[in-house]
Amino acid sequence: MKMKNIVSLVLIIAVNVIAHSQETQIDLKEITVVSSPRIELPFSENSRTIQVISKEEITESPANNVAELLQQVAGIDIRRRGVSGMQADLYIRGGGFDQTLLLIDGIKVEDAQTGHHTMNMALPIEVIERIEIIKGSASRVYGQNAFSGAINIITSKVAENMVSVSLESGSYKQQNASVTISRKNEDQSMLFHYSNNSSDGHKYNTDYKNENYFLKNSFEIKGLPIDMISSFNERKFGANGFYASPEAIDQYEETQASLLGFSTKIISNNFIIKPKLYWKRNQDMYVYLRDNPSVYRNLHITNKIGAELNGSYESNNGITGFGVDISSIKLSSNNLGERKRTMVNLFLEHQMKFAENKIDVTPGVAFSYFSDVSTNQNYQNNFFRNFFMYPGIDIGYVLNDDVKLYSNIGYTYRVPTYTDLFYTSPTTIGNENLKPEKAFTKEIGLDYTKGNFNFIFTLYNRDASDVIDYVKNVESAPWEAFNIREINTKGYELGLTYNFYVASFLNHSIKIGYSNIKDDLKQTDFNFSRYSLNSLKNHLTTSYSFEIKKNLKSSIIYKYAERNFGEDYSVMDIKVSYTLKKYNLYITANNLFDTVYSETNLVEMPGRNVLLGLNVKF
Repeated sequence: MKMKNIVSLVLIIAVNVIAHSQETQIDLKEITVVSSPRIELPFSENSRTIQVISKEEITESPANNVAELLQQVAGIDIRRRGVSGMQADLYIRGGGFDQTLLLIDGIKVEDAQTGHHTMNMALPIEVIERIEIIKGSASRVYGQNAFSGAINIITSKVAENMVSVSLESGSYKQQNASVTISRKNEDQSMLFHYSNNSSDGHKYNTDYKNENYFLKNSFEIKGLPIDMISSFNERKFGANGFYASPEAIDQYEETQASLLGFSTKIISNNFIIKPKLYWKRNQDMYVYLRDNPSVYRNLHITNKIGAELNGSYESNNGITGFGVDISSIKLSSNNLGERKRTMVNLFLEHQMKFAENKIDVTPGVAFSYFSDVSTNQNYQNNFFRNFFMYPGIDIGYVLNDDVKLYSNIGYTYRVPTYTDLFYTSPTTIGNENLKPEKAFTKEIGLDYTKGNFNFIFTLYNRDASDVIDYVKNVESAPWEAFNIREINTKGYELGLTYNFYVASFLNHSIKIGYSNIKDDLKQTDFNFSRYSLNSLKNHLTTSYSFEIKKNLKSSIIYKYAERNFGEDYSVMDIKVSYTLKKYNLYITANNLFDTVYSETNLVEMPGRNVLLGLNVKF
């Protein structure tokens, strides 16, 4: 089916549902504050493209993990491998997986080794309050690696004393078990989660076994509120064809991702101060032949220790946001060597309002220092060669109570990973003289919200230079990394959300998202290039969540994807759940129509698969 026919069909269905529903106001403007590290603003007052996946949407979705949740957002490209997205890479608006930043409660959990580990840190959905998605350049807000966008996972707050146990079983011998415990009293609260997930995989050597531990503790020390989060995730999985040619069927990988963080919030008159202290560890062991690791084996261990002090000050002249972020990274690897990096980030922004608060202007700038990466290799002995600057400005105009126009521009960088700089293998050579990738981004958008209806439309343009590519002149030679690419990426996105009631009490929700991307890649003087601009040229996502009757709910997700290389596919997922007192019985069906497709590296995704689950709360 052609793309325009699919879009037309979806829109016709949506219009008819809306037309025949009983309209009840579910005000979409009543959305929580978006968690910027400095200036926190209500969702409706931001002048950037920000989307929020709420707790209710997470619960009702057929998705079993964060990767599947993010796939439901147009403009986000999650390229998965294996059952339940065992390995997944995160892309936003055509950027690479190294160009997107992931945060947990505002803590940056990027990995200096490689962006392949970004999603290893994603938390179990049972402990997530919401997911905030910032599209476009976010370096001015979050620092480097937010080249094309950032994802901030906000963990749940404890609202009640509860024990929740879940058991799931399904296709490909999926066996999942989890327990979530929350406790709350006057002085402190605690949220604990453990889960164990396993599967034999959908084909040879795609089995996995995962364990997740999560603990969040909120308490006070001499009246000062402290939030502590700790997380540990271990994955062991067969990686048939995941990273090399499809013939590499015996690959195997084990990863560990750990996080420990402390944060607080101090309010004094017009000042808000938010200190953070954190430690993150990632371990990755990869072998080319699962039964004979001695043939080729890599072991990488990365440790990052960081401290942040962010804040804001409100005066008659507006709100000033400021912050400093200091971190130290150590990498120990049998392939990449022993590496160290110190990073310092300074932030400053100020929001002003004019014309009776109809116009908001927020200029800002971030300065970053990297001890081992320079802007220009010609200045080896110049201290300032290691500094980078990310200026930008956001502008918003409130046309009326329902419509807001906004625009933003900004510069952004992406520092090469250690894999880019130092990786060596028979087929690939890194380049320690690589410079950071940089880009200049522009964006304009419209946000229309009236009661239970929301519509957004965004146009954007990104000019990137010094983009890293792996090239060669002779086919038999190894690939080598160079800063040789210039890429112009332009596109547009639209989204529609409509919440309504049928028969006065049955809640229904429709979401439609569409994105279009066009990449213009400047050719190089090399004969062979490995750079793959296989972006989602057309991406349509739809969801319809509804109550069939009291305590019986269903959610249907439809996704259409067409990539630059011409392949396209449609996938539908569905979930039906029934709640009776403390019991919740549900069934999810993924890839309902058994579509044959791959999202990356010619790795065929699982066919139709079903998961039956039971959740009990005490």
